[in-house]
Amino acid sequence: MINIGALLIVLGVILVSMILHELSHGVVAYLLGDTTAKEEGRLTLNPIKHLDPVISIIVPLMMYLTGGPIFGGAKPVPVDSRRLKGGAWGMALVAIAGPLTNLILAFIMFLIGHFGGGLYEPGVLGDIMRQMVLVNLGFFVFNIIPIPPLDGSRVLYAIAPDGARNVMEQIEQTAGIWLILILVVIFGSALSSIMSGAVAGIFRFFYFVIGVPVV
Repeated sequence: MINIGALLIVLGVILVSMILHELSHGVVAYLLGDTTAKEEGRLTLNPIKHLDPVISIIVPLMMYLTGGPIFGGAKPVPVDSRRLKGGAWGMALVAIAGPLTNLILAFIMFLIGHFGGGLYEPGVLGDIMRQMVLVNLGFFVFNIIPIPPLDGSRVLYAIAPDGARNVMEQIEQTAGIWLILILVVIFGSALSSIMSGAVAGIFRFFYFVIGVPVV
């Protein structure tokens, strides 16, 4: 039976994490000279402007309900690379800003939850803190996968030769978000296993950073 309370907590955490993820893309693009995101109303905390029903809601909920690590994405922030300082590297900075925001959010919530004790407490507060860490780590790991249109592909694009860039552009334009959905449906089990290991590894690193040994 589905725990409605836990489901609502996960949905709330997904919304907050996604909004900040997408907002960071737009802010970095704006700082690098491209005002497209601002002109199209994406420099906002309004979730309606950012969320994609498939990859922002359906995919994360599928993973939650099947017990896998929670991950997802949102509608790509509009960026005009011709207006960005730094060219392809500027675009890479815009792209990596989203996952890094999720990683920083996860670490901040880990610190607050660990030293405040809330991370280990039962009840709603403990659930929120744990999900804030786990969901944001899941988003970080998922979005740095170098497959278009995920953010990691933009970093790969910056260092790839022209031929590979053309292939990546074609994949993003023709397949886009459906490629990710197919990846989740067909290779969901393997993807969940890999991501679970990555999330657990980052969690252990967090404990290492604060000097707590983890067996």
